[in-house]
Amino acid sequence: MNSHDVLLLVAFFVLVLAPAPLLGRFYYKVMEGQRTFLSPVLLPVERMIYRVCGVDPQAEQNWKTYTLALLAFNLVGLAVLFAILVGQGALPLNPQHMPGLEWTLAFNTAVSFVTNTNWQAYSGEASLSYLSQMLGLTVQNFVSPAVGVAVLVVLARGIARKSTQNLGNFWVDLTRATLYGLLPLCLLMALFLVWQGVPQTFLDYVHASTLQGADQVIPLGPAASQIAIKQLGTNGGGFFGVNSAHPFENPSAWANLFEVASIILIPAALVFTFGHYVKDLRQSRAILGCMLLMLVIGLGVALWAEYQPNPTLAHLPITQGAPLEGKESRFGTTASVLWAVTTTAASNGSVNAMHDSLNPLSGLVAMFNMMLGEVIFGGVGSGLYGMLLFVLVAVFLAGLMIGRTPEYLGKKLEAREVRLLVATLLVMPVGVLVLGAIAASLPGPASAVTNPGAHGFSQLLYAYTSGTANNGSAFAGFGANTPFHNLMIALAMLIGRFGYIVPVLAIAGSLAAKKRVPVGPNSFPTHGLLFIGLLTATILLVGGLNFLPTLVLGPVADHLALGF
Repeated sequence: MNSHDVLLLVAFFVLVLAPAPLLGRFYYKVMEGQRTFLSPVLLPVERMIYRVCGVDPQAEQNWKTYTLALLAFNLVGLAVLFAILVGQGALPLNPQHMPGLEWTLAFNTAVSFVTNTNWQAYSGEASLSYLSQMLGLTVQNFVSPAVGVAVLVVLARGIARKSTQNLGNFWVDLTRATLYGLLPLCLLMALFLVWQGVPQTFLDYVHASTLQGADQVIPLGPAASQIAIKQLGTNGGGFFGVNSAHPFENPSAWANLFEVASIILIPAALVFTFGHYVKDLRQSRAILGCMLLMLVIGLGVALWAEYQPNPTLAHLPITQGAPLEGKESRFGTTASVLWAVTTTAASNGSVNAMHDSLNPLSGLVAMFNMMLGEVIFGGVGSGLYGMLLFVLVAVFLAGLMIGRTPEYLGKKLEAREVRLLVATLLVMPVGVLVLGAIAASLPGPASAVTNPGAHGFSQLLYAYTSGTANNGSAFAGFGANTPFHNLMIALAMLIGRFGYIVPVLAIAGSLAAKKRVPVGPNSFPTHGLLFIGLLTATILLVGGLNFLPTLVLGPVADHLALGF
């Protein structure tokens, strides 16, 4: 690493952490309907939306009604997006005359974007019309993270409120998260990207003649608007097939820095939003400390591994130093590793390098980040409510160790909450281990693996981990676009999304109905270094230990086969 690499890492953490406290307070005020500097402009728009949709912003819902509204909204969104993708050949804004997608691919893609996964078994510029990219994918890129924010806010209200069934209104939360929380930032980001060179146009693809006289097609489109929300909304779905390695998605070093920082900008801010809800910012600092600890450890391991030359080629002078296979030469090794670790620590499937070409230990870090449920910052909203589930598990374990009824911020955890917590702990193992085992054991689906041995197993393991974790990045080299994998990975994505959301909302409803127990000297503190250590250990052991055997069969065996 040189001085430029160090400056990149420092700039990344500054861009993420410096605005987080202010942005976190802003999100709290927005979601609670308090006045902000955007209110003079956006409040009339918000009120108009409620009038048009027939929503009473003062009417709150209990957790069951909230859940039904959320599920209905996602079901309608899934159906509309599926119809757009299947019928795009007959719809406007299709200058390249793209046909409709095959139905299993369309279903997989619709599920992918509705669940904030953005798994792509297709190449964007070769498969989708401008209308499909804008009205279909970009709309879901906004509303799917907004749903994540809504669920997080409900859980925060459930912890903060007492003796109530009211947890807010889904339609109000969805509107505010989109209108105030995502649109303004995305507008600024899109303008920045256009300045850097990302296209934003409805013009047809450009034909150019190469020096050899061949005809080259240069794809264009309304890319900047989608790239902005794909990063800020922790979506990750690329406008072009090679995603953020494409110069039209990621044209410069400045674009690369701001895009990778924007991936965890909002998740970091929402940690402080939670602190404002519970009126204790010490809780925010403890959770943020745990997230940063795991991110830095993973980043350190991946950087060390990626700067080791392949021992098979180490004797060749041209291979000295960090290998560049599968990396965009404009960015180099450090920027590629930072992106890979950040996107898998967040629920963002964008890539600026091919993960299939990473050192096995770097690939292990990426997979392990996702296997934890992407709670190291994670997706917008979803990362923090996943982390809060581990916080409740850690509190429960601490209660067992000291012989007290576990409580968190004055709310006792009883049998109902523990059962729901256990249900969430089964989500990742079911999606990754059960569905992955089925795919690996059937001859037809297993043929999608293009590499033999441990590396080939890593390809399949990564695909089902990415789907269940709602990440969407791919290991490459895995032929996912088959009817079996389209439907099976779609199932994994649904399990990974709603297998958490429904129990989280139920836990929020249960906690909100409880009275608050006064916090006394015998209460277990959840804001100090001791709790950060306990929470980190809980995440690694309870969340990650299930996957140790599969990691040994995949990236660990792959690493040992290199002869290090």
